[in-house]
Amino acid sequence: MLEVSGLTVSYGHIEAVRDVSFHVAEGTIVSLVGPNGAGKTTTLNAISGVVPAAHGSMRFQGKDITHASAHRRVSEGIVQIPEGRLVLANMTVRENLELGAYRRSASETRATIAAMEERFPILAERRKSLAGTLSGGEQQMLAIARGLMARPRLLLLDEPSLGLAPLLVQTIFDIIVELHSQGLTILLVEQNAHQALMVSSYGYVMESGKIVLEGSAQQLMADQAVIDSYLGQVQPAECAE
Repeated sequence: MLEVSGLTVSYGHIEAVRDVSFHVAEGTIVSLVGPNGAGKTTTLNAISGVVPAAHGSMRFQGKDITHASAHRRVSEGIVQIPEGRLVLANMTVRENLELGAYRRSASETRATIAAMEERFPILAERRKSLAGTLSGGEQQMLAIARGLMARPRLLLLDEPSLGLAPLLVQTIFDIIVELHSQGLTILLVEQNAHQALMVSSYGYVMESGKIVLEGSAQQLMADQAVIDSYLGQVQPAECAE
């Protein structure tokens, strides 16, 4: 579904991402894991068109999107849910959802809002509340729902567990697994490498703007270097499960 080849992204004279290549097969969850500053978010921003690629190419469903505008990529089916949720705090829950569907017709928007409120009942209860009054977990659900309003084919998820309590982290990952089970392809950036790989079929490890390791999720979870650097003391039996 997505092919990234030799991607380089620069901020001034600083190369945040250097010669990165990877692919995401349709119907899979693929994780990008690594430390802060590794270039994971910049990679997602380049795929969604928020920042330009200095070098390299990106293809989505066989189409070259390297120089496509961000709004065209949304129309093609690439939707990013940003790190930190970035809900519009002074707008209502309902208004946030409506903005997620700005490229849809009014009838599609109404139908999709109804589907989102059924999927996330708390958003129905709080539809008239300002988004800034929601808890962190509720805001993350709103951010996910707002992204789904655009009816993505490829969902770019950036640090969905950031700042959430462990119970809420599990809830968010349960939602990710459910979305995948319904056929959505997901590229997941997550510092909680263990949790990310547990729900993924394949993973890439980024350090200092480069991909330094890749493999199936099971392979990475059994790799001692990955365990030492990112997973902690995870037992092999747990990885195999």
